[in-house]
Amino acid sequence: MSDFTIHDIQSAPEGSKPLLEGSQKAFGSIPNLHGVMAESPQHLEAYQKLHELFQATSFTNEERTVVWQTINVENHCHYCVPAHTAIAKSQGVSDDVTNALREERPLADSRLEALRQFTLSVVREKGEVSKDDLEAFYAAGFDKRAVLDVILGLSQKVLSNYVNHIADTPVDKAFQPFAWNAGRATKAA
Repeated sequence: MSDFTIHDIQSAPEGSKPLLEGSQKAFGSIPNLHGVMAESPQHLEAYQKLHELFQATSFTNEERTVVWQTINVENHCHYCVPAHTAIAKSQGVSDDVTNALREERPLADSRLEALRQFTLSVVREKGEVSKDDLEAFYAAGFDKRAVLDVILGLSQKVLSNYVNHIADTPVDKAFQPFAWNAGRATKAA
């Protein structure tokens, strides 16, 4: 167990209070992740801004879910996988897509699978993707903007996945029905 505080509006540093108020308004409660991040107002603000920017990309809800969950699963994030499962469900993303991502299985839709594979390559190769990776991504109908948007999504997920590993952030009650254990994944990328 870590010694990071899960801040609420009262306990948070002054710079984080308005950010947590925004979280409260957006989600109806303050997610534990935001409470932990509130220790650093700059970190929480960066995370929230990256989230807002990634939401504004040309990706659909389903495509954003593919990027987020591919990264969350690859990074073994005990918190973000259930959180993004709940988000995907609320956005109408199919259970087939969500379950395949959680179990590291190929996606039935070839375009989504190309997005998953490219995202995995970016994460695993630390951005040094091959020409073949790029060509396969482009052949699936994605463009250079999408390449950069995958990196934007990865940047957001680094902030959350790493914090959750270090702080051992408890999964919020709302996300617990979607609990995930990295050991259950099939590792069939």
